[in-house]
Amino acid sequence: MQREHAEPIINGPRGALLPPFIPLMRSPELMGHAQRMGEYLRYHGALPRKLIELAILIVAREWTQQVEWAIHAPIAIDAGISKSVVDDLAARRIPVFHDDDCQLIHDFCQELHRTKAVSDAIWDAATVRFGERAVVDLLGIIGYYTFLSIVMNAAQTPRPSSSVSPLV
Repeated sequence: MQREHAEPIINGPRGALLPPFIPLMRSPELMGHAQRMGEYLRYHGALPRKLIELAILIVAREWTQQVEWAIHAPIAIDAGISKSVVDDLAARRIPVFHDDDCQLIHDFCQELHRTKAVSDAIWDAATVRFGERAVVDLLGIIGYYTFLSIVMNAAQTPRPSSSVSPLV
């Protein structure tokens, strides 16, 4: 049963059974559902790659999730997030954005993490700028990467090598 649920991950856009899915192999059906959700959110969702990667980094920092940080910080930089923003997030400093879309994604994610809700002002700004589907996809990204963070933190999944430093 594990092979049946691992093959779509290996043969899909990820190209390998990556660390987030290793602990989930103990529940192959859950792993299969999770990977399909993640594949949609990362590769077929309504937000551009740069904003998806920023949201993933914010979640990884929130949970001090070393695996997601090691994997996604270099991807975020490649997608156009500045190294200074990545460094600020890692150090828990408020980044300076030169892109209004990134600022809005940051504010949305931070408000949700801080207050467990999103104010009407932030919600309205996000839906006007990105559309309702994209905002719901953003909530999916936050929830999905929170789920992966919880799983990997609990399973003590080892951090892969990376071009970025571990979170402290």
